[in-house]
Amino acid sequence: MNWFATNFISAFLLPPLNLLVLVAVGTLLLRRRPQLGRRLIALSLTLLYALSTPVCAERLLGLLERHAGPAKLNQNVGAIVVLGGGTYYNAPEYGGDTVNILALERLRYGARLYRVTGKPLLVTGGSPDGGVAEGTLMKEALEQDFRVPVCWVETASLNTRENAIFSARILKQSGVNTIYLVTQAWHMPRAQREFERAGLKVIPAGTGFTTHKELGATDFLPKAKDLLKSYYALHEGIGWVWYSLQ
Repeated sequence: MNWFATNFISAFLLPPLNLLVLVAVGTLLLRRRPQLGRRLIALSLTLLYALSTPVCAERLLGLLERHAGPAKLNQNVGAIVVLGGGTYYNAPEYGGDTVNILALERLRYGARLYRVTGKPLLVTGGSPDGGVAEGTLMKEALEQDFRVPVCWVETASLNTRENAIFSARILKQSGVNTIYLVTQAWHMPRAQREFERAGLKVIPAGTGFTTHKELGATDFLPKAKDLLKSYYALHEGIGWVWYSLQ
């Protein structure tokens, strides 16, 4: 219920629902306070345009990625931890649930790190909305598709904070205190903070960076994929604030 409530509330704080709410409020105010109503509607449309452009979305993600470089090799690392990124439900080509695109991106880099360093892998992710836990699906993908063994599987966590707490318990029992942490570069600041709060030393191993080309005219054209990038950036900002309040 806590997971549902958190996601329900966050939906009203993130695009596109927050912008639709702003339009609805502005529309309701048009009769009694027409000037304020028109301003709210104009604000929502302006934000929709801005958040849907590459020039805005990529810079928002870039702010989160500044300190999340690729992994720096360190002999003191005892394990590679790969965070779950979500589930691709009822995948017809795989005959059931499997990992989604975000998780697959993390698993690919985790497999590469394993081949470079030889460090054992831990995958972490529960099942907040039922079904097979993400950790189980991640283990299957690594071992079947990447031919990489998984040493530990954590399947009880429902969010990044629990990823850190439950993974730390498993690793410390095996004497591991320093890890490579694999997740999207824009997710790294929040994830690293939580794993360090759980008592682990973290070597960031970011993946899926927002790479930039030379600024062009098309960077000012709104695109659905860039609204999604803005969603990720704002989601991380809200998550950071929420965890800080807790």
